[in-house]
Amino acid sequence: MTPDSLATLHAAAFTEQRPWSELVFETLLASPHVFLVTDPKGFALGRVIVDEVELLTIATAPEARRQGIGRALMTVFEAEAKGRGAVLAHLEVAADNLPAMALYLGGGWVESGRRAGYYPRSDRPAADAILMQKTLT
Repeated sequence: MTPDSLATLHAAAFTEQRPWSELVFETLLASPHVFLVTDPKGFALGRVIVDEVELLTIATAPEARRQGIGRALMTVFEAEAKGRGAVLAHLEVAADNLPAMALYLGGGWVESGRRAGYYPRSDRPAADAILMQKTLT
């Protein structure tokens, strides 16, 4: 996937917050620490520093949700991270993103912190950011 196609998919998947631009993806992908796993209808982007990985973002096309793409991307993401030396994984998710929360909890991730009112919402109060982690074994 190109930075442009990543930005287009990200915008379709993230309608409640500002999507990432083509330039953001270009900049991230230029780093040797950043890696991308893809599916024709989704992607996950991560960054490994020493022995830790952060899931920077994951997106699935709206019309392809609930088909196992996110779970498959997470499986490949975790394998790639381990292959790069990561033993501890981190991510952040909006507390009101129930499908993503279900994906992560079902994959063995646990809550490790919370940022109150982190994600602004136009039609309701800001959502908390849930910090999650997982030991990669």
